[in-house]
Amino acid sequence: MIPLGADTKVYLAPGSTDMRKAINGLSIMVQGVLELDPFSGHLFVFCNRSTTIIKILYWDRNGFCLWQKRLEKHRFKWPKNKSQIESINRKELLWLLDGIDPFTVHAHSDLNYKNIT
Repeated sequence: MIPLGADTKVYLAPGSTDMRKAINGLSIMVQGVLELDPFSGHLFVFCNRSTTIIKILYWDRNGFCLWQKRLEKHRFKWPKNKSQIESINRKELLWLLDGIDPFTVHAHSDLNYKNIT
């Protein structure tokens, strides 16, 4: 299972990624190209050129995990911006994996109330 804790950040790698890359190649991309820490426990999401495959890399306590989803008919709604790292929340990641475009659909914002005593 993919860890989706409240403090887990989700980063989308810009552009397309060669899906022949495995854990070593993707972790090097996170550190070198994205300039982020692959050992942070955050999720790093990569997509192929045809937007039919997504890979998610993350560090889990004592080793890297690599999760992949391949679509047989449809395509993922991947961001058009090919130069900037996108950050989405866990809800938007689930939308992305379900085929919903997280960049055009927005859920209601969270409400935070304080007790008045």
